[in-house]
Amino acid sequence: MRKFLSFALCALLCCCWTTQAEIFTSISQMTDLIYTEKELVQSLGEYIKAEESKLSAIKSWANKLDALTRLSTSDPEGYLAHPVNAYKLMKRLNTEWSELETLVLQNPSEGFISNMSIHRQFFPDEEDEKGAAKALMRLQDTYQLDSEAFSKGKLPGIHSNVMLTVEDCFDMGKTAYNDADYYHSVLWMQQSLKQLDAGEETEVAKGDILDYLSYSVYQMGDLPRAIELTRRLVAIDPSHQRAGGNLRYFEGLLTKQLSELNQEDYPPPSEEPIQLGTYTRPKDHLPERDVYEALCRGEGLGMNDVRRSRLYCRYQDRNRNPRLLLKPIKEEDEWDSPRIVRYLDVLSHEETERIKQLAKPRLARATVRDPKTGVLTTANYRVSKSAWLEEEDDPVIARVNQRIEDLTGLEVDTAELLQVANYGVGGQYEPHYDFSRKDEPDAFKRLGTGNRVATFLNYMSDVEAGGATVFPDFGAAIWPRKGTAVFWYNLFKSGEGDYRTRHAACPVLVGSKWVSNKWIHERGQEFRRPCGLTEVDRS
Repeated sequence: MRKFLSFALCALLCCCWTTQAEIFTSISQMTDLIYTEKELVQSLGEYIKAEESKLSAIKSWANKLDALTRLSTSDPEGYLAHPVNAYKLMKRLNTEWSELETLVLQNPSEGFISNMSIHRQFFPDEEDEKGAAKALMRLQDTYQLDSEAFSKGKLPGIHSNVMLTVEDCFDMGKTAYNDADYYHSVLWMQQSLKQLDAGEETEVAKGDILDYLSYSVYQMGDLPRAIELTRRLVAIDPSHQRAGGNLRYFEGLLTKQLSELNQEDYPPPSEEPIQLGTYTRPKDHLPERDVYEALCRGEGLGMNDVRRSRLYCRYQDRNRNPRLLLKPIKEEDEWDSPRIVRYLDVLSHEETERIKQLAKPRLARATVRDPKTGVLTTANYRVSKSAWLEEEDDPVIARVNQRIEDLTGLEVDTAELLQVANYGVGGQYEPHYDFSRKDEPDAFKRLGTGNRVATFLNYMSDVEAGGATVFPDFGAAIWPRKGTAVFWYNLFKSGEGDYRTRHAACPVLVGSKWVSNKWIHERGQEFRRPCGLTEVDRS
């Protein structure tokens, strides 16, 4: 039984290396894994029942034969003096023991292993696990959540029984450590150590946690605490192959620093526990990181009473468009300059579900255009899966395209296909421009329709927490509401890009976010949105 379970676990782990990654980038595709796991659990239960039945039969044989052998060995000659006993001995050894051998050799695991083999091609791999771990760290940073909150399942507005174990936290820390992300390695190794010290049972060795934690703390520049942690490691494992050398090295560095500062003694390490804020998160490639993440949390918004007084809501029939006369659309101003509007009741529940149904089998990792080469490629700053739908796929797509044209007054025949996107664990799209800048003139050359003049964004799901569309330049945050859509122009009427429209899709904290985009291009708008008199004319 133990050998089989070991084999099953090995099969489960090995299969993770043979499949395509990036499952974690779409919640929709991850839901399939829930049902796959349920089927495997059922299959495992059937195997256990078969194994128990087999063991029960073997145990019955063993009990019967044990009683017989005790009787026969007490007086072998007297036992065999009875002719029936002699006959039954011959029969047992010639027939019944062979039947027992056949029973023992039966393999109830074949059905379960066969089921595993069928499903393993759809299993996530190491990159998925790593991507999901990084997603948790991204959520931790964006929404300023400490490791303990995550470990206990305490997210804003959400309380669940989902817990992270010592081993889970340790593996999170190792993922960060292996990426030289010592900031997050410290946070998760510290949480792993805290839960271990609190008495949680685990197979993770305390020495292993202290080993990773002490070196990560050293990399964060905290020598006194690194020395204190390494001393704890040496105390519980004096023969540790690195601890002694690291301790001497850290102490030597500290002595050198004290000498340069003309100090005789170093201050004791802080007694405050390591937590979010103990160390400063390193800067990265995104200059507006702090502003962007604050907006995702609903902080630093640029809305004020004066600006709010300039925002209105109205019924829009777009110059008495025949399709809007009997049922004008509800239009709300989200921002005054640049103007962003939200349309209500744009998509019905049935339409959104049909679009999701069409998109799901086609979902593939969303790409971005390399500004240097113009080639589409995946990027860590865009975590989602997308699919492109055209009118020939289903009548609902033609209806949506016509509706977008009616609402915006713009030509959509030259627009891109409807792009449907589903965001996965911590799904996001960091600040970006929808239009092509001057340093990437060939971005949409193959389309032959000019630049992206406007963006029409449909929200096809509600999101419990996170997932806002934010504009860091002027401090706007627009929250998803199922069935609504937002619209804005990316270009001035002169054709120049409006750099204020740099925007982002915040990481999804809780929920599954579905959107669809229609990027409308310049060609065909000559008479619908004529060129302005000035470079920045938007009217």
